[in-house]
Amino acid sequence: MKNLWNELNELKKYRWIELSHSLNNESPIWNGMPDGVLEIGKTVYDYDQELRLKIQTFKFPGQFGTHIDFPVHFAKGGAASEKFGIKDTVLPLVVLDISEKVKNNPDYELTLVDIEEHEKKYGNIPEGSFVALRSDWSKRWPDGDKLSNADVLGNEHFPGWTLETLKFLIENRKIAGNGHETLDTDASVGAMREGDLACERYVLEQGKFQLEILDNLDQLPAVGAVIFIAFPRIENATGLPARVWAITE
Repeated sequence: MKNLWNELNELKKYRWIELSHSLNNESPIWNGMPDGVLEIGKTVYDYDQELRLKIQTFKFPGQFGTHIDFPVHFAKGGAASEKFGIKDTVLPLVVLDISEKVKNNPDYELTLVDIEEHEKKYGNIPEGSFVALRSDWSKRWPDGDKLSNADVLGNEHFPGWTLETLKFLIENRKIAGNGHETLDTDASVGAMREGDLACERYVLEQGKFQLEILDNLDQLPAVGAVIFIAFPRIENATGLPARVWAITE
């Protein structure tokens, strides 16, 4: 047992990076949500009552802030929250960086060339790893308008994955899951082109999980970090707000 304590002391010497956003009642949510789905921190028992303590309730959609999506979110009959154990969500972390390209093109979509360039520099993406797409879009949080980046016609413009890159990562590199800083897996232009969130649908139909609206990916190296993903142990959830962090040198 003391050996584990020694390991923990060593781990605490590394950098611990918060990868999830702080949430409150003003945090942005998908505009398709019905009214009344968000009520955080409502006091239902206060200090002036018999036991002199405070109890709150928390109401929010599963897809809120930094969150994890489970296969059943898009795949009817797919795996829900309880299918993923605590060992399934501690993983080697790979960060693909498209932030410079996004500065000049908010509609940028990840390409196979981007992955090829990454692997030439850092080696093949390892099997069982979690791959996060860095765009620096998280710096727009918590401004919902900036996150959506809609034009005068109401069409959103933010970067994302492509179907061919996700197929390569899942089928050829056999990754465990993927994540990003934006509101959706698909780049906005890709979603418009397909008339669907085809990238997200593909990931979840493969039985994988994903993280959306990550933060602070700019503080991580391309390879070498370990990601920790935690969420409430609620059964049959399609998605849940997540506390996510990484340890790196």
